[in-house]
Amino acid sequence: MNRLNPSKNQKHLRVGLRYGFITLGALVMIIPFIWMILSAFKTTDEILKLPIQWIPSVWQFGNFTTALEIQPLFRQLGNTAFLALIKIMGEVFVSAMVAYGFARFDFKGKNALFLLLLATLMLPYEVVMIPTFILWTTLGFYDSYVPLALPAYFAAPAFIFFLRMYFETFPRELEDSALVDGATWLQIFTKIFIPLGKPALITIGLWAFMGTWNDLLGQLIYISSDTKYTIQLGLASFSSMTGQTLWGPLMAASLMALTPIIILLLYAQKYFMEGIKTSGIKG
Repeated sequence: MNRLNPSKNQKHLRVGLRYGFITLGALVMIIPFIWMILSAFKTTDEILKLPIQWIPSVWQFGNFTTALEIQPLFRQLGNTAFLALIKIMGEVFVSAMVAYGFARFDFKGKNALFLLLLATLMLPYEVVMIPTFILWTTLGFYDSYVPLALPAYFAAPAFIFFLRMYFETFPRELEDSALVDGATWLQIFTKIFIPLGKPALITIGLWAFMGTWNDLLGQLIYISSDTKYTIQLGLASFSSMTGQTLWGPLMAASLMALTPIIILLLYAQKYFMEGIKTSGIKG
């Protein structure tokens, strides 16, 4: 029994270190978030004060009113939600169809085509930014949501890769029995793969939504009209509207921009975790 104690102690030490690193990482991420929430209710002097004053001496709820006076945040939130929903419909459904084809159909050059698809993930956006900008401007789509939304309907390579792994975990007996019953491949996709793939589809839907919600560079390139501003463009131009940085209202605006994402993640976290976990399981 004594010989087992050292190994047990080492196991407990490894578990303790693991949870210690996880806790430290969580704190590193959550402390700035807490600071932003509390700063939304502080004056500028309290925000810039050193050492940090965590709790406001007087809660400044007027920061939210001031933020709405500086920028039409509700309209910008609506514009962002509209753009995100349009992109999600394309990225999720089209990516699922392409992934279904790679997962279930055998055709010449399939592996080479899939490798080519994955190779596009290695291209940073900055490489194709100028050519695509020239293309969309030449086509007359500058200052519109078309350059931001239309590419989503040609699928997303990362989502195709993720969904292909997920679809390959489905037993082939499912479609075999459906084919015997006279179902078409499209019906198999819509009646079997879409319902069973709900966790994965919700996961990439969340990724797509957050990608659009947090995108600044793409929206900054193509959108110039104030009425079409998204929430990220509104936050980026917040200081230029007043000629100075009003930190309290800016933190309040940032909190308002972040709230829909938090609500969405809390609502869909069950499906998100299930999709991440199951996509790595091979049947």
